Amino acid sequence: MDSSDDVGSIKAFLQNCSESAGQAYNNFKGLLQKLEDPQSRVATRVFLDAVYKYVQKEEAGIDSLAKYHFRLHELALCYEGWEHEAERQKLQLLELPGIFIPEEWSFTFFEGLSRYPESEFRDRDVCELGCGNGWVSLALAERWSPRKVIGLDINPRAIKCAQINLFLNALNPDGSPCLDSEGKSLLDRVEFHVSDLLAHCIENKIVLDRIVGCIPQILNPDPAAMSKLVVENASEEFLYSLSNYCSMQGFVEDQFGLGLIARALEESIQVIKPAGSIIMNMGGRPGQAVLERLYRRRGFNIRKVWQTRVGQAADTDILALVEIERNSRHKFEFFMGPVGVDQPISAKTAYAFAKSGGKIYHGLSVFEARMRQPNQVKRIFQFLSDPDFSDTRSALDLSFSSEAVADEKIAFLAHLAKYLQTSPNFPYEQAAGSDTFRNHLATFLRLYFRVPLTQDNLVIAPSRPVLIENVITIYAPRLALVDASLTAGLPRKWLATEPPKEGGARQSLESGPVVIEAPSRADLVLKLVKALKPELVVVALPEFEVRTATAFEQLLDATADVGARLMVDLSDHLDLSSLPGANGVLEFMASKPLPAHAAIICGLVKNQVYSDLRVAFAISENLDFLKGLTCAGELTFNRSPILAQLYYQDLLHELLAFQIPDRRSLHVRPPAPESDAVRSQFIGFTASALRAFSHPSLQHLEPLPTLEPVPMNMGENRLPTPTPVKRFAFESFARQNISDAESDPRPEILAILLQRLGARPEHAYEVHLGDGVAPLVARLLAACAEEGGTLLYPSGMYGALTATAQLYNAKASAIKTDVADLFKLTPDQLRSALATHHHKPWLALVAPTVNPTGAIYTPLELLEILTVAKAHGVKVLIDTTFSGLNFEPAVSTPRGPGAGVNAALGLGALLEPAGGYAVAVLGGIAKEFSAGGLRFGYAVTQDPFLSDALKQGVQSSPHQTLLYAAKKILAARVNADEPITSQLAQQRRLLQERVQKFSQLLTKSGWEVLLPHGGLFLIAKPAAHLGKPFSYKTPTGVKTVQLDADNIREALYYTTGILVNSSSWMSLDNYCRFVLSIEEEKFQRVAGLMEKFVSCKE
Repeated sequence: MDSSDDVGSIKAFLQNCSESAGQAYNNFKGLLQKLEDPQSRVATRVFLDAVYKYVQKEEAGIDSLAKYHFRLHELALCYEGWEHEAERQKLQLLELPGIFIPEEWSFTFFEGLSRYPESEFRDRDVCELGCGNGWVSLALAERWSPRKVIGLDINPRAIKCAQINLFLNALNPDGSPCLDSEGKSLLDRVEFHVSDLLAHCIENKIVLDRIVGCIPQILNPDPAAMSKLVVENASEEFLYSLSNYCSMQGFVEDQFGLGLIARALEESIQVIKPAGSIIMNMGGRPGQAVLERLYRRRGFNIRKVWQTRVGQAADTDILALVEIERNSRHKFEFFMGPVGVDQPISAKTAYAFAKSGGKIYHGLSVFEARMRQPNQVKRIFQFLSDPDFSDTRSALDLSFSSEAVADEKIAFLAHLAKYLQTSPNFPYEQAAGSDTFRNHLATFLRLYFRVPLTQDNLVIAPSRPVLIENVITIYAPRLALVDASLTAGLPRKWLATEPPKEGGARQSLESGPVVIEAPSRADLVLKLVKALKPELVVVALPEFEVRTATAFEQLLDATADVGARLMVDLSDHLDLSSLPGANGVLEFMASKPLPAHAAIICGLVKNQVYSDLRVAFAISENLDFLKGLTCAGELTFNRSPILAQLYYQDLLHELLAFQIPDRRSLHVRPPAPESDAVRSQFIGFTASALRAFSHPSLQHLEPLPTLEPVPMNMGENRLPTPTPVKRFAFESFARQNISDAESDPRPEILAILLQRLGARPEHAYEVHLGDGVAPLVARLLAACAEEGGTLLYPSGMYGALTATAQLYNAKASAIKTDVADLFKLTPDQLRSALATHHHKPWLALVAPTVNPTGAIYTPLELLEILTVAKAHGVKVLIDTTFSGLNFEPAVSTPRGPGAGVNAALGLGALLEPAGGYAVAVLGGIAKEFSAGGLRFGYAVTQDPFLSDALKQGVQSSPHQTLLYAAKKILAARVNADEPITSQLAQQRRLLQERVQKFSQLLTKSGWEVLLPHGGLFLIAKPAAHLGKPFSYKTPTGVKTVQLDADNIREALYYTTGILVNSSSWMSLDNYCRFVLSIEEEKFQRVAGLMEKFVSCKE
């Protein structure tokens, strides 16, 4: 083609482009297709150069963007005299309507990038967000030779334009490749893709070293406009608005116009390498503090690379910012000059000034952000990527003034996120504490102090006072000498100013042991031990006496001489640190066994974040002591909160992670049983404690290595925890500065009682909170024993209740119930029992849903029972813990007059005390919400006596984080929020399906099933097996029995691995309890195992 043909082609091209912006875009789109084809690439590049030169020469001074709807021009990358003359100083660029045109914003951004050394980008994988026509990506690749630059933009026309610009600068005007010193062209280093922020990188699993970007930071004044679909043939006005405005993104930063950047940062966390950085161009209108918090609360450390002021773009309407100021206290920052004017003005003032013809400016900064703990921050945000967790993302705050606090909390949140992702529920750990936590503690003691113990030497408790109170409870010493700093919270009746007479009779738990406060100094304690001859000594030595073992050894000898058990508190002297201080007690234990009469206790409260997050442990080499402490714990506090254990477990993990485990091998000393000599020298467990410890609820079968247990004996909900419950638990730790109102679940508790029992909201109820329901029940049963009352309960009661009554030496009597009533208590049965037990009677009910039968009391049935109780002055304990999982509405046959009354309203009235009559209602979140490990319980009463009983002893109150989570959980239940309502309904359907399947299986296997109406379990009678001979192998040999409803538990376990509750566990003749809320995999195994049992019997 000769030059006249060439000019003709150019004129025709220009004429075609002049018709419309759409036609111009289509023309260049056609040229892009030719550039992408190697066969036509050279000729097309030559043609574009000819168009550029023609317009520059023949159309000089003409605005080609207005006339031809495109512009080809050169952009200088540096000032004249730039020292790196070998580098290209200009880019040739195409601009089209509907695409962001390089302006002050992007120039300032590139100036900020230019401050980096070559090493920052060279051979790196880089992504530019909001690349527009691609000039920054091309300039970055040209100057720093990164391995790859990926330019992303949501505007499809912008990407087409950027791809043309890539060819314009990757090829010389003659079409030959423009190669760098490595023999590569920009085609090797740069690519462009249509993408909503980082979607392209996320979908293609691209990992990046650097992310740079210049993203819109003003909400569109026309929100409806931003809801349009972004397509290639959209209007130029709409496509161009994508460069100036953003829409609401669902982040708290939306109010400042920063929602799009907030989303970009959170998406960046998914694809950035741990050592990577994010470099963003930020308008200073929201104020520097807001900009910095945007980054810091997401776990980034930031550095301001470059800062200047630019004029507010005339095509960007700031009216949206004026509206934000009108509806909030926040003021945006604008300026009335580029330099020399330091006092900012508000958006409203700036808007008025601009409308009057004035020029307004705003700050512009380039920020560099790096994750402070990359792997942990990534894990946190990966966990929060679930759409259901959007509110939690908004509440997340990883900004801390202290690096030590940041390191500890971010690490824990990452651990918690992983825990919640991998654990289907909050597990109901061992009564002695989490195996993992105890193992970490034992390993820490071995590696850092050379103390050769195992996890079996440790028992976990919620706090030191709980440990001390339980030790005093199970031993009931005649006199206990307790350090003054540790007596707070012990029952008032134990504290005395005068010791009992020497040689006086040992105290029963009814009258209570005598506790005398002791000083801390060992020499003074030794004098008291010699003079008073206590049976229990609890000391907390000062620091100077813990540095060596001398004082400890003197205490060991002195207490042994008078037959006193010794507990030494090391809480103030055990640092969870890689450089723990000297500790003479632990040095002693490293070389010598801990005598059987001695134990160590330690409360863990030393953390950087939560000064009041408590958990404690006891160390002993006395197996009987550890077993007693574990049994007492199972009855008095049941389990220690799992998240508190997890927190300190994570701290220990950080200390153990870099240790070589076998570098210092030790011959460990597992706990050993108490010898007869020790038993004769020191006080033993009380008779009431021994009765409680022998209760079936605390008897555990010795495992067989060949059996994998199927625990259908634990009354816990092991089904998947509803997603919102996990979210609330995580949020409770992620939040900072939780207010008292946000962590007060009492209004929600009363609303639950209104729904379940008709509690009247206008009445003054006192709400007591505990680490689970167990410590609250224990307080009330201790009060029953102290009052000399008798605890009545229906036959068909969960075993721990009667065992706890035995521990406190409370008189207890089962009321015979009938299968015709599904073993529910009737008014007549209660009247009959009260005729015999009329002196200070107490009544325990599990209602409305009964454990263990799964029967459900209707409001009318409860009304009739409470009416009888009121007439006889009974103190009633109603445990609602197992309620809320009803399969169907309970049905009751009306009994005589009053059957038509409003039962719920009547129930509300019967919660009020009168004379000796009083009611306490207990509940929690463990069963209904599959959250046993969280340990939250409550007791509600209007009675002063019961309220005072609940305040006695050590107050084991839930931590603020748990209170926050509990409030959220209960509020979601009260308000029937989604998705918790649908997930709980799904759980109820699953349980009902399991009831149907399992009852059919049991019936086929010779059992008579009593079908439940709700709850987690069912009971069944082994009718076809009773009285039949059966042989099975145990760890001690083969055993042959005549089967009954008690020994069938052992026979079933050693034959199949299935664990159930026996008839004596629930005081119900000939029935066993099966818990159905076990893991799906285990439930699927049950059918085959039951068939195995039948075949073995036959």
